[in-house]
Amino acid sequence: MYEQILYEVDEPVALITLNRPDSLNGWTESTDREVEDALRSANNDPKVVGIVVTGAGRAFSAGADMKMLSSITSGDSEAFAQINGGGGGSMADSFPPDGDFGGRFPYMMQIDKPIIAAVNGPVAGMSYAFALCCDIRVASPDAMFLTAFSQRGLIAEWGLSWLLSALVGPSVALDLLFTSRKVMGEEAVRLGLANYLAPAEELLSFCREYIERLAATASPTSIAIMKRQVYQHVHRGLGAAEYESQRLMSESFQRPDFAEGVSSFIEKRPPNFKRLGRDGD
Repeated sequence: MYEQILYEVDEPVALITLNRPDSLNGWTESTDREVEDALRSANNDPKVVGIVVTGAGRAFSAGADMKMLSSITSGDSEAFAQINGGGGGSMADSFPPDGDFGGRFPYMMQIDKPIIAAVNGPVAGMSYAFALCCDIRVASPDAMFLTAFSQRGLIAEWGLSWLLSALVGPSVALDLLFTSRKVMGEEAVRLGLANYLAPAEELLSFCREYIERLAATASPTSIAIMKRQVYQHVHRGLGAAEYESQRLMSESFQRPDFAEGVSSFIEKRPPNFKRLGRDGD
């Protein structure tokens, strides 16, 4: 019973659609709560192997709802609290506010399942940070990445300074933040903002096929642990990352997925890995 998003599961994919096309899917506090709830539902659903997030209409999301931003310039303290508070849901609150995965969007990095942003049009401002907190980005040629902050008298919000630098390097990150220039789909792939470029009419089918390949060939448990490794190890030195990888590898030898992965290879058949989630949710 969502008001600002659509949520549907068509095994093995959960699709979340930001659904305020008249406002270019402008982001609100309600969007925060509904997206977080849908992500939690998908994470707990064993039918779901991967999650796709996209926007209805011609935009992915133009960032913070402009009516709310206009209210803030008029001194509306309630609008300021809504746009600056962010998140507030149970998943975001489950991590310390000063932890690596605290804050408005980084909790997504703790979701066990891959999250793909299917960027079908403009993505700007705070929604830019949301898209970069997804694990994979697939862009159409019409996708347009726009930081916008310098043109609004703002700064690199919602961890975007870290996210951009991690993906494209400090110099490119500063260029995009200083100029707020538009980066279309093809350049986004070239810079490393997006992983793949797909025609607009094939964007969702491309994302679905990506997840179907994972469902057919990859261990969901392995995916969950590797996702955790990558994001946690970004914050650590190489030695610490390598040491923990040894421990995690020893643990993986004891799991049924390892036996199934070896057996399926020897027997030349597709693997049959157990899905993640809680039955009945």
